[in-house]
Amino acid sequence: MSIQWLFDVIQERKNNPSEKSYTASLFNEGLPKIAQKVGEEGTEVVVAALAQEDQRLIEEVADLTYHTLVLLAARGLTPAHIVAELEKRHK
Repeated sequence: MSIQWLFDVIQERKNNPSEKSYTASLFNEGLPKIAQKVGEEGTEVVVAALAQEDQRLIEEVADLTYHTLVLLAARGLTPAHIVAELEKRHK
C-alpha cells in the first residue's frame, strides 16, 4: 500500500460514490465538512503525540493522512502537487 494507492481509492470513491462508502459521504457533505475533519484529526495527532502511546499516534497520523488526501481530492489536487512543492523547497 502507498499514499498514491490510497489516493486512487479515494478518487474512485469520489467518481463512483456508494451509499456504503465513508469517503463518498465526506464528498457528499462537501468541503466544509472535509476541512473540519482535517482540523479534528490534526488536534488528535497533537494530543496523541503529547499524551498517548505510539500506537495511538500512528492511528491518528493515519486518520490525518487519509482526511488530508480526501481534502486534496475535493479541491482537485493530488499528492503529486505536494511532492512538487516539497521538491521546490528542497532546492
